[in-house]
Amino acid sequence: MPVLSLPRRRTVLALAAFGTMVFAAHPAGAQAAWPTKPVRIVVPFAPGGTTDILARAVAPELAKAFGQQFFVDNRAGAGGNVGAEIVAKAPNDGYTLLMGTVGTHGINRALYPKLPFDPIKDFAPITLVAAVPNVMEMNADKARALKINNVADFVAYAKSHPGKLNMASSGSGTSIHLAGELFKSMTGSYMVHIPYRGSAPALLDLVGGNADVMFDNLPSSMAQIKGGKLKALAVTSAQRSPALPDIPTVEEAGGPALKGYEASSWFGLLAPAGTSPDIVNRIQQEVAKSLGTPAIKEKMLAQGALPSGNTPAEFSKLIASEHVKWAKVVKASGATVD
Repeated sequence: MPVLSLPRRRTVLALAAFGTMVFAAHPAGAQAAWPTKPVRIVVPFAPGGTTDILARAVAPELAKAFGQQFFVDNRAGAGGNVGAEIVAKAPNDGYTLLMGTVGTHGINRALYPKLPFDPIKDFAPITLVAAVPNVMEMNADKARALKINNVADFVAYAKSHPGKLNMASSGSGTSIHLAGELFKSMTGSYMVHIPYRGSAPALLDLVGGNADVMFDNLPSSMAQIKGGKLKALAVTSAQRSPALPDIPTVEEAGGPALKGYEASSWFGLLAPAGTSPDIVNRIQQEVAKSLGTPAIKEKMLAQGALPSGNTPAEFSKLIASEHVKWAKVVKASGATVD
């Protein structure tokens, strides 16, 4: 074997050392920097509802943090299942996220006989964005005409006029639907359920007088309540909402029949299963940081939302517990998908 001359030998050694440094900086299997292109946040309901409001609140904050556009893509249908399925089957590269809800990841598994995705196995929880109470509300003109001033008045009328009132919801199987079904089962009342493709179109019909009552997520109804178009009868949480401190809970206002009633909602970011933990953790940290700023925090609280930003592990634990809780509610209420 020929012996290398000294200069040539130094060159070979230098190249070998450079190659070692490159390999160390970019080990096998390492992902390229993320994000290098826009990130889609799928909202599984129509624009204008609370899911959409919260997604559009965090999207610009993430865009500022990561230097890429985070855009909202509304994909409504089947109680949120259409949008959730899109994300469950998307590449796990961090460029498709879901603003999931208590419906898509807590209720639907118990309500739908067959889901096109597994809400646990097919997703990587990132963070809970916010929890909100629902609000039992009526078209204000209809409430005045029927002399319904509170929950007790409503129950009395509904029981003496079965089927005369209709109940709007953001879709079959959503927390808005289930909150109403639980109310019906506990009071022995009957209202005709009218499912919509999101909270916003349901609210339009409620304000317009084409629907009578709704158990809507508080943030999407707040403006209409403050404006007098809707009459808030009660909030569905265990405690009163700081945003509507004078409005009682359903349990407070409903008497013995509604003791223990509670049906709140939550909204959080998820990615397809297998998404890099580094990407998941980076998103969670930036969401938590933005939710902690006075401007975002005060805006959410004013709308009736309680900001969170918890860790992926904490969010995962919440989702698992919600499956158990809502399976019991679905069974007790006898709710079905229309």
